[in-house]
Amino acid sequence: MARINEVPVRAGRGTIAAMVSSYWPLADLRLQTPELELRWPSPDDLHALADLAAAGVHDPEVQPFMVAWTDASAEERARSTLQYHWSCWGSWKPSDWMLELVVIRDGMVVGSQGVGGRDFAVVREVHTGSWLGRRYQGQGIGTQMRAAVLALAFDGLGAQWAVSAAFEDNPASLGVSRKLGYRDDGIEWHLVRGRPALTRRLRLDSAGWQATRTIPVRIHGLPSCLPLFGLPTDS
Repeated sequence: MARINEVPVRAGRGTIAAMVSSYWPLADLRLQTPELELRWPSPDDLHALADLAAAGVHDPEVQPFMVAWTDASAEERARSTLQYHWSCWGSWKPSDWMLELVVIRDGMVVGSQGVGGRDFAVVREVHTGSWLGRRYQGQGIGTQMRAAVLALAFDGLGAQWAVSAAFEDNPASLGVSRKLGYRDDGIEWHLVRGRPALTRRLRLDSAGWQATRTIPVRIHGLPSCLPLFGLPTDS
């Protein structure tokens, strides 16, 4: 019989229990940088993340995402945030996974950082995506949270490449990538708000990661998670 722990959620939003099962070890995965913790979101974490999305994550006059989800109402943004995380949980396969972690600073949820892979055990490539609440932007948090999942990918999972992309007019995202050693990897055109938008692809290899890494990252609880990434437990 698998071990199941009931972790009570703080009072104030009804009686909810977060079920942490030995069948789902990702719930115990933690990434720590000098200022941040990235973790699998609890129900309270998701509620806080939905609140951040509802408050807005960028200037309404610009659109930094491929999908213009922030054009929706505050309530729709909050709901879609929850649904997106639930969909990642429900669709997880070792051959096609998207790990979406909440980013915690000083006990507060400040944003979301994702890393995903398709056929990762063979191709050894990951892609990343993230966002921060508006009041937490411009403080160096984005660099630390990206470094955390890159450490997981390269040092923990044995990735060979990490790819990212950002619109040409999104200097913050492009700056994080270049600070961490990514190199240009071509361009793509996308349709956003009915207009063409140029994105720049970027790529980081394992040698580049090792040469540019400056942020210490501690990884907790990974060994039991390896089969969920399509990897043997002795990777």
